[in-house]
Amino acid sequence: CHTRVKTLELEIDTRCSGPKLKSCMLSSVPVLSWLPRYSLRDNAIGDLISGISVGIMHLPQGMAYALLAAVPPVFGLYSSFYPILIYFIFGSSKHISVGTYAVMSVMIGGVTERLAPDTNFMMYDNATNQSMVNVLARDTERVKVAAAVTFLSGLFQMLLGLVKFGFVVTYLSEPLVRGYTTGAAIHVIVSQLKYTFGISPKRHSGPFALIFTVIEVCYLVPETNIGTLVVSLVSIIGLVLVKELNTYLGKKLPVPIPVELLGIIIATVVSWQVNLEGKYGVEVVGEIPSGLQPPVMPTASLFGQVIGDAFALSVVGYGIAISLGRIFALKYGYKVDSNQELIALGLSNTIGGVFQCFAISCSMSRTMVQESTGGKTQTEVVLCVIVIGGCLSVHQAVLAAIIYVNLQGMMKQFMDIPTLWKSNKVDMLVWVATLILTVLFNPDIGLAASIAFSMLTVIFRTQLPKYSLLGQVPETDIYRPVENYNQVNEIPGVVIFRSSATLYFANAEMYQDALAEKSGIDITKLITQKKKAEAKRLRKEKKEARKAKKDAKKNAQEWVRRRSDSSENEVEKGVATVEEGSKPDSTLPRAIILELSPVNFLDTVGVKTLRNVSRLYALISILLNLLTSGVIENLESGGFFSEKVSKACLFSSIHDAVLHCQTDRAKMNKDDEVKHTNTHGHGTGTTRA
Repeated sequence: CHTRVKTLELEIDTRCSGPKLKSCMLSSVPVLSWLPRYSLRDNAIGDLISGISVGIMHLPQGMAYALLAAVPPVFGLYSSFYPILIYFIFGSSKHISVGTYAVMSVMIGGVTERLAPDTNFMMYDNATNQSMVNVLARDTERVKVAAAVTFLSGLFQMLLGLVKFGFVVTYLSEPLVRGYTTGAAIHVIVSQLKYTFGISPKRHSGPFALIFTVIEVCYLVPETNIGTLVVSLVSIIGLVLVKELNTYLGKKLPVPIPVELLGIIIATVVSWQVNLEGKYGVEVVGEIPSGLQPPVMPTASLFGQVIGDAFALSVVGYGIAISLGRIFALKYGYKVDSNQELIALGLSNTIGGVFQCFAISCSMSRTMVQESTGGKTQTEVVLCVIVIGGCLSVHQAVLAAIIYVNLQGMMKQFMDIPTLWKSNKVDMLVWVATLILTVLFNPDIGLAASIAFSMLTVIFRTQLPKYSLLGQVPETDIYRPVENYNQVNEIPGVVIFRSSATLYFANAEMYQDALAEKSGIDITKLITQKKKAEAKRLRKEKKEARKAKKDAKKNAQEWVRRRSDSSENEVEKGVATVEEGSKPDSTLPRAIILELSPVNFLDTVGVKTLRNVSRLYALISILLNLLTSGVIENLESGGFFSEKVSKACLFSSIHDAVLHCQTDRAKMNKDDEVKHTNTHGHGTGTTRA
């Protein structure tokens, strides 16, 4: 029988492991779930047009963004080839277009230029008797650095995905991301000024590097190469005009005009016919070799020098991709798995690093073209890969112009400032602070500082919540702040106190102060008066005790009765005095209700604060009631409940607590009347005796 049970358990485990394994496989490799169900009739035409359109965009953008990464343009094409094939297999978004991205490229450029500066590759030219840069050796080293930081950033992304750390993107709010990309766009623009003016400014690194670079560029403006500047201006104007034409004729054109590719082709033909490089010194990026690179493992010795940059790249690249992916997933009714996106991007960058690519993310411009031209799946990636390739001699000024024009969308984000000013000034402050921090510091340091600043705004908002007293809407069980609503009425003898934020160590002291201020009770003064009454009672006890020693034992019982009556009268007199001083126009509230529904957790300081409030207000005979929402366990573990404070003080709604207070108050008033009657009757009997 025992053997049969084991066999049955084994059969059940084997039978259940099949579906689990299949589900795990489909979630880990999404292409296996959607490719077998791919509909040629519904998707083929749209994906074909989209693939060709986006592939054409990959060509110029890949080469242009390679300049930002400070590597030869061909490596931009490699970065538009290998990684997007990996994402095709493992990505969960159907619409985003991964590949080279300006912000990621400028971050990598900062790393490559820092670890492989021109000064490390100076060589003496015997023919000219001058020092010059060994461009081949420099570019080779920079490619190694870019591949190393890309490989390491991919490892970070895969690790974060495997430990289900996809929620990290929640700390990148939309104002932060938009402010950061705008600041990074300014870094991109400044980095391309040398190609626009045909000058060679010194490279600056560290904080305020952008400011120093702008000053250097301004100093070198008189040395501008006029031919290069003319090519830049003509390219920018032409690209902007055709892009506006694309926007204007967007619904009439089957596919957008490939403006970047046309610009490169026209510039190449003009350069070949006019010989711009020979006559006017307009620099070109040189011949772009054909073919693919063999895989090479990144240089492990560089990992220690780029680990911080790699982590920043992994977070920025993932944040941009998942933000855009969720927008289109919501629009078209499917779900993007945040952890799977981390793994997909991680594999793309890790394998891309082996093939000497630089880190990729999602491009807004390519994604919009992919979606507008009818792309519905990642199948268009295969067509993009087919399109990418060729041998062109391209002007650096034209590539810089392409970068400028593609940053239009990011620069338009400055219009977020007036919009956020009207809707949420704190979000506007986060946007502006992120922009300033990113501009003043490098994008990696700027990102860390921006996230820290964003977290501080959250802390300050919870540390300085809004405190209010609640009143009842007549003839309902609805309670609203009395300062915001004119038709609500305060409950006589009951104070309903509410805080708009959770109660924890950062605002615990302010919570007690606000409660005392809103309730109008001076706790310190009241306790002092009561202590004085208690001290007076003790002095009188001692005096009567000394007198009692002289009396006979037969008067002992009469002395005890006299002491009890006099001490009760003294305490009542002390409390009444404080009541008159604290609240001359109203009676002291008999109950305080703490409305804690906004509280989602209580730390030890928060529990201690509630315990102190309960003790202090109980000391002056004020009934305390608590409304809780998911904090009972915190109260229990924090030792809030005791013999004097039981769970009977907890209520599920404000109205239930109010009814309890009113019932308890009526009972207390009735008991006071009975006690008053008994006291007067007993006093009369004594007098008669």
